[in-house]
Amino acid sequence: MRLLLAEDDRMIGDSLRQALRLEGHAVDWVYDVPAAQSALAAERFDLLLLDLGLPARAGLGAEPSAGLAVLRALRGRGDTTPVIVLTARDATADRVAGLDAGADDYLVKPFELDELSARMRAVARRHAGRADPALTHAGIRLDPATRQVTQQGRPVLLSAREFAVLQALMQRPGAVLSRAQLEDRLYGWGDAVESNAVSVYVHQLRKKLGADTIQSMRGVGYFLAAAP
Repeated sequence: MRLLLAEDDRMIGDSLRQALRLEGHAVDWVYDVPAAQSALAAERFDLLLLDLGLPARAGLGAEPSAGLAVLRALRGRGDTTPVIVLTARDATADRVAGLDAGADDYLVKPFELDELSARMRAVARRHAGRADPALTHAGIRLDPATRQVTQQGRPVLLSAREFAVLQALMQRPGAVLSRAQLEDRLYGWGDAVESNAVSVYVHQLRKKLGADTIQSMRGVGYFLAAAP
């Protein structure tokens, strides 16, 4: 997934970004309300991880509920980007305020990365209208929770970025995803992007899953072949 992390604590933010990248996510990180609002207006993200105690302006200290302004503005313009609120404030009134403002879930700091990852997957399933956590297509089964892929029941070992490309394609079977759309799932701001990276990962997936599994539309992008 491509994630936007809005977190002003540099130690927490850096640790989260590194851990989520190791799980194969592309993570962009902002520190205050204006940066979060600008990013959400300019880019599309699969999920927003939002700290409520963001600075209202760059260079200022954190304000307890400034993050709610980001959430309300997002929902006010009809943006349905999934949002998980991350905060040290555990009072019931704070949780209710976040959920009523449009958050999909609420996680109190400190938390374990495994729980955050599980909540991210659950929110993604709800937004996709799926109950089963696994994605299936043409004999291929991809489980985001265990990060395991099988084909006709046979395990297929994938790197983190191969997994991310296949997951993006399996979430929209038959839809053509451009190189730029796939790169968005692999890289965050400032990451070095090799010009042929997506082609390399698609080539590796074809070797492991079959040459005809992923089709290409010249000049447009890639898509999963229809189930036989």
